Amino acid sequence: MLVLGASGDLTGRLLLPGVGRLIAAGRAPRLELVGAGSDDWTAERWRQRLDDSFAGADEGSTAEGSTAEGSAELARVKDASTYHRLDVTAPGELGRLLKTLQAPVAVYFALPPAVSQAACEALTAGDLPEGTRLVMEKPFGSGAESAARLNATLAGLVPEDHIHRVDHFLGKSTVFNIVGLRFANRLLEPLWNAEHIAKVEIIFDEDLTLENRARYYDHAGAGRDMIQSHLLQIMAIIAMEAPASLDERDVRDGIAAVLRASSIDNHFARSTRRARYTAGAIGDRPVPDYTAEAGVDPANNTETLAEVEIRVKNWRWAGVPFLLRSGKALGRNRKEAVITYKPVPHLPDGFRGVDAPTRLHIGFGPENLTLDLDVNGPGNLFELDRVRLETELASDPLLPYGEVLDSVLAGDPLLSVRADTAEECWRIVEPAFAAWRAGTVPLEEYAAGSDGPADWRSSRPRSAGDKQRADG
Repeated sequence: MLVLGASGDLTGRLLLPGVGRLIAAGRAPRLELVGAGSDDWTAERWRQRLDDSFAGADEGSTAEGSTAEGSAELARVKDASTYHRLDVTAPGELGRLLKTLQAPVAVYFALPPAVSQAACEALTAGDLPEGTRLVMEKPFGSGAESAARLNATLAGLVPEDHIHRVDHFLGKSTVFNIVGLRFANRLLEPLWNAEHIAKVEIIFDEDLTLENRARYYDHAGAGRDMIQSHLLQIMAIIAMEAPASLDERDVRDGIAAVLRASSIDNHFARSTRRARYTAGAIGDRPVPDYTAEAGVDPANNTETLAEVEIRVKNWRWAGVPFLLRSGKALGRNRKEAVITYKPVPHLPDGFRGVDAPTRLHIGFGPENLTLDLDVNGPGNLFELDRVRLETELASDPLLPYGEVLDSVLAGDPLLSVRADTAEECWRIVEPAFAAWRAGTVPLEEYAAGSDGPADWRSSRPRSAGDKQRADG
């Protein structure tokens, strides 16, 4: 595995810890790890990064590889690993390094989209060892046009099934938990449609702030960082038709069909919202105003919280809003999909209490399942009371990046974003992003450590279709 951008934040914070767990679990035998970056790092500094990133990786080892064996393998990988200072965009430089590596090679582009594009354009098919796999980090391109151009460049280098567009939110646990829940339970699938479901919310709220990532995040924002990639993919899995098998083509065809049917209503002030955090506190930790964070340009008007309403225009989902929300510096971590069912058509007279909607919560970290139901309350059979049925879902001891890299090293593209769906995701959100740049949708504010702007908790954006139905 050749990691480009090896001296960057993403590599140290997410990618290498995932690699470490994978090695310690015995699921990456004979892996050779090579780093390359623009920083002039010594061998000692690279070794220190590996030591820091692999610390605790043995805790993820399983029966597939004992702790002792995992520790020995981690030590071997670290001792053999090398770092190379490299300008990946310079003609011939990356190709020369690749020719020194033993095939097959997985090339991980932990780089900004524009740099990844330039690096791929500097390569030729002849530069790549036989069986090379190209692993592209999100966001894939910076828009529909650049994504199409990058797809064309990659197609000239390796076959599509050797291209892995990584979305670490699509770990095996996440994908299979949703697919298994839906299609292995007769109780759920007949009710999984517009006749019974009022709305679907997919939420990724976190208490993390900018965390020294201004160089990337201040140009991406919550919309590009999370909604355009992670949340649209999860939405598609929740909304897809039953695949014939778990083969990558069947599953990814189902995802693509949902995304082709999806769009955002072009009255963007009603169908989307955005906001940015101001000074506040998360627990005992003071948080400065976003615009005061190091490296932030206030003129970018970058949103740190965003919500969009997607409509999937097909028979199953006609009229059901899919609300996708993601934000930083919020008061609590909340990573889940919430399916809210419609009210019963008639509640028998005589019941008292709150008749709240039935809700199904699918958690994405920790992986769990919660069902909210109304039942007769204790002590008074006429009083409705709320109960929650909860259970844990399957999870893998590998970190999210470990799960995705496991598929890359095995040559399985199931968890990879396919070329057409990468472009469809941009097609869905680009008009909204253009409206945000034009100021059509106001940039609201919320204090760090809060739940977001106060009015977001009492109202929802409403699309033009909703308004027409209400007026009618």
